[in-house]
Amino acid sequence: MQKKKRPLIGIVPLMDYQRASYWMLPGYMQGIEQAGGIPIMLPLTDDEAALAQLADNCDGFLFTGGQDVTPALYGEPATELCGETSPERDKMESKLLALARELDKPVLGICRGIQFLNAALGGTLWQDLPVQNPSEVNHHQTGAYEAPIHMVQLLPGTPLTDLLHKETLPVNSYHHQAIRVLAPELVPMAQASDGIIEAVYEPGRRFVWAVQWHPEFSYKVNADSRKIFAAFVGAC
Repeated sequence: MQKKKRPLIGIVPLMDYQRASYWMLPGYMQGIEQAGGIPIMLPLTDDEAALAQLADNCDGFLFTGGQDVTPALYGEPATELCGETSPERDKMESKLLALARELDKPVLGICRGIQFLNAALGGTLWQDLPVQNPSEVNHHQTGAYEAPIHMVQLLPGTPLTDLLHKETLPVNSYHHQAIRVLAPELVPMAQASDGIIEAVYEPGRRFVWAVQWHPEFSYKVNADSRKIFAAFVGAC
């Protein structure tokens, strides 16, 4: 009897400009592995033929954290509040996301991933939360990144609530940008007490989810983080 193949999941690489290198946090890969998938780090390319082949061969895609999304992607000039950007990632991810949605391949976005997804689908971002939308919620913890730092409210009737069977969820947090105006094709699944949208999905797709927190840091100690990876890999 032929063994069932494990899903092959492409992960967008992180870029280190100072070291002129691509790199990967192990939690992205290990979170997928423990959920039954086979992760591979993708090349950083916007070559359409290469991306089309990857879109055909991979069963799903993980859009990782990293630099700020280029404000031009959501029609705004970059201010001094915007941090380092990665134009190469913006170009690659724009094409890859379009292919994944066209083929209805599952997509999971984490941190920058939720911000990119929102910008690519017509939403906008806060370029710097502490200045533009200050609140008492700590969105930028230091150290012990696997530990929760604030609560989010899970919204009823959404896939995330159906998955976790909870009304609130403690999450870790490490970001200074966030969704400002939600893209019209996305629906919120969770939000912080200050109103910041913390998770989204795209209805009508097999699986297009994104979260602002970091299950790649917390999956070893947090069952809910493992459930998110498992839902993604299961869809793949």
